[in-house]
Amino acid sequence: QVQLVETGGGLVQAGGSLRLSCAASGLTFSNYAMAWFRQAPGKERRFVAAISRTGGRTYGTDSVKDRFTISRDNAKNTVYLQMSSLKPEDTAVYYCAARPLVSMVKTVYDYWGQGTQVTVSS
Repeated sequence: QVQLVETGGGLVQAGGSLRLSCAASGLTFSNYAMAWFRQAPGKERRFVAAISRTGGRTYGTDSVKDRFTISRDNAKNTVYLQMSSLKPEDTAVYYCAARPLVSMVKTVYDYWGQGTQVTVSS
């Protein structure tokens, strides 16, 4: 009965910002690394960013380098993705995922949220 619920998606103009949130329940949040993946229409789901259990280590991809920041608040059982300088190519459904140890590989994640749509207009 683990549940991950993403919120914060929406429509934004290129150059704008959004902050996504993922609230976790049914697990001991501090025992799980968290990650964000995204899937554009007709494309495979791809890694965006990940954060270790304590927040001490973060990982990201070159496509979002210096624009996206992942963070977590273990007291709130929530992981965030702050997205700035958004581009149309960032348009995708963004998914939150959890597993005990941090990874960039989507197939090893145990739990997934339902996703939240981010649309960036030009």
